[in-house]
Amino acid sequence: MCERSENKGVGRRDFLRLAAKGAGGMALVMVGGGHSLVSANAVREGGADRRGPMEYDPSSHRYLYVIDIDKCIGCGSCVRACERENDVPKHFFRTWIERYQVSRTGEVFVDSPNGGHDSFEPSETGADISKAFFVPKLCNHCDSTPCVQLCPVGASFVSPEGVVLVDDKRCIGCSYCVQGCPYGSRFIHPTTHTASKCTLCYHRLVRGETTACVQNCPTGARMLGDARSLGDKVAEIVATSKVHVLKPELHTEPKCFYVNASREVR
Repeated sequence: MCERSENKGVGRRDFLRLAAKGAGGMALVMVGGGHSLVSANAVREGGADRRGPMEYDPSSHRYLYVIDIDKCIGCGSCVRACERENDVPKHFFRTWIERYQVSRTGEVFVDSPNGGHDSFEPSETGADISKAFFVPKLCNHCDSTPCVQLCPVGASFVSPEGVVLVDDKRCIGCSYCVQGCPYGSRFIHPTTHTASKCTLCYHRLVRGETTACVQNCPTGARMLGDARSLGDKVAEIVATSKVHVLKPELHTEPKCFYVNASREVR
């Protein structure tokens, strides 16, 4: 099992002081694949530090993620950006793209060569295809998430902003959360042997930046919003447009919403 010290009641200032001294055995969670170290305790308690002139207040944010399927061209820019930003190992994915091809008789063909990392080559299905489209996928950051409920050591948790994260120092690599995620968004890292997943680039959020995938999408198919930000355009889309979530019958209450989703998407 991974060792960790308790350090209960450590405040934000104390955390920063300890971090400057090497943390002295304090449990740290790697958020963002090596680009930023954030205390797991600080995140849980709403004290994550913002690397900038303004203090980051988790209680004032509630992040939403929207994908407009009509705008996705399957270029793979998002997948490559995520890989670079979060040091995602080759052939593993925190976000990926699926191609759907639907025949006139209702047959559905889905493929995702290398997660859409290198875009998509033309393919032949042998069927009379009536429509085709791309569907980006990632962790749905559910409000009622099975992965957090199944974790036997409390390594999976939800931040005050509603972002589902993994404490790398608590995780024992049992893969219960991987098996329990209905969206296939988790994997066991081949080097750390701990659970890995999309963090919504949490290390960027606390600096007031958007996610790497959103920033690098050339068509604006991916959008990050904040339900607690007055006048937020993405939050307005969720509130006023016809949006869909994946596997609604599971009642996981995802915070990832799809616009213009065809009924074949699963």
